[in-house]
Amino acid sequence: MRYCLQCGCEAERKIPATDNIPRLVCPNCHYIHYENPKIICGSLVVHKHRVLLCRRAIEPQYGLWTLPAGFMENGETMAEGAARESFEEADAVVINPHLYCLYDIPDIGQIYSIYITELKDGAYGIGSESLDCALFTEEDIPWDKLAFEAVRRTLKSYFADRQHYDSYDQFPIHQEIIGKDQAIKRY
Repeated sequence: MRYCLQCGCEAERKIPATDNIPRLVCPNCHYIHYENPKIICGSLVVHKHRVLLCRRAIEPQYGLWTLPAGFMENGETMAEGAARESFEEADAVVINPHLYCLYDIPDIGQIYSIYITELKDGAYGIGSESLDCALFTEEDIPWDKLAFEAVRRTLKSYFADRQHYDSYDQFPIHQEIIGKDQAIKRY
């Protein structure tokens, strides 16, 4: 972005007097443009011990499998965003959301919030951002074709927690930082 969102004047990158980080600042109206991390909301949708995955019809990671997730919108809670994304990507109505995983991904300025949910009536379809959607057992998950590291970690946590707890509301919240790692080709 080169121009001020408030007055349209060409902005410049500098450290504001009240800050210590370079920001885009308008020399005309002095508006400071903050670039903050984006929140990704998603659902680990479970039905009869199988998990719902969507094969991406959009970039990044076109054709790879993921949890239904996307950017949080203004005016919604994280749980509402996760439910909306589940419906948009998989025609899935989710119920009983519990916050399950939080991932800080500072290298790309994102925070993933993943809710464990149940699939209402076991019904789902294929949304406009998906090539395919399916329920998977642990053995059938295409581990080498997962789109993002946060998805892989969420699934690993789920299958491990399922061995130790009787119900989802007993599962711990997993919080991790996913840093840049050359062995991980995608976040």
